[in-house]
Amino acid sequence: MIATEHDEAGIADVATTNGLIALRNLEAQIDALRSEVALSNPTVDVQIALIESITLRGLILGRVADYELAERDAERLVQSEPANGAALVARARTRSTFHRFLEALNDLAVAERLMPNDERINIERAAIFQALGQYDKAFAVRREAAIRRPSFETFGALAGLCAERGEIAVAEGFYMESRGRYRGVSPFPLAILDFQFGLMWMNNDRLDDARMWFDAARSRVPTYAQAQGHLAEVEAELGEVATAVARLFPLAMSSDDPDYAAQLARILRDAGRVDESRHWCDHAAARYDELVVRHPEAFADHAADFWLTVGGDSDEALRLARLNFDVRKTPRAHELLSRALRANEAAGMTFSSILLPPGDKSQATS
Repeated sequence: MIATEHDEAGIADVATTNGLIALRNLEAQIDALRSEVALSNPTVDVQIALIESITLRGLILGRVADYELAERDAERLVQSEPANGAALVARARTRSTFHRFLEALNDLAVAERLMPNDERINIERAAIFQALGQYDKAFAVRREAAIRRPSFETFGALAGLCAERGEIAVAEGFYMESRGRYRGVSPFPLAILDFQFGLMWMNNDRLDDARMWFDAARSRVPTYAQAQGHLAEVEAELGEVATAVARLFPLAMSSDDPDYAAQLARILRDAGRVDESRHWCDHAAARYDELVVRHPEAFADHAADFWLTVGGDSDEALRLARLNFDVRKTPRAHELLSRALRANEAAGMTFSSILLPPGDKSQATS
């Protein structure tokens, strides 16, 4: 079944497969690939296809367990095929998912020796450069790719990079160029692009625009967890608390990613629903603790933000913000560390003022 959406200007959008049907198709594809891999001597291409399909399902459904499964499959693949460059690229991608960037770059370096000039290597390397905050390096690679092969993917990658650099007008142009070049029928790539567009507007406080693009992504793929979660965040900011809570509740219940429970806890707290907020805060705290132990580089960022806000632990927030900044020097990482330092300093000042006798503040400010 092909669905045709329309944007708010009334312009016909790209026709794609219904999002719910596409998810069922993805599940069936994963089952079929898993059966093929279970047979003797599966090809490397089939194993990589399974890894990529599981990763996509994890992205759409907000499922950390899928990312972990893909990572384990990629590790096994490289162990069995250590001289296969494509296998190393697949493992580099799963390592990047968990922010193990140096290990991922090492995989790409080995892969490049095995298959020089393979375009996949530069695509993955540019994504890592961007994640590390090395925007000039990432831009050079992405621009060259777009010149050599102008496509939905290359312009979309440029759009996301320019948005992260704060070049909003340029990013918007690349976004629209990317959308105009889409020739597929899967709804997932367009939904992901629309989500990134919404994220750009949200980060620049244009909440109505953010809501429009998050809703476009959610409409195209109703099960897209990140789109639902960020749409709820925008709705709460716009004062639509009941709608935001109703949208977040099933995500907090079903997803093993604690971000949704953390968002729900914060919105409920701000709405004065303290007992409900405490329940979801405890749920998120336990899950963040678990994931930070298993994947510290990947979850330090959001865990630090949680402890800095609804979690209420400035010491833990500062520890994790420092870890995150050690891994990558992005503007967001810098801003998070600055917030954590200020909160930690303010907490220390408050604690000192309680312990010191009235009028004696010298030690508190020394």
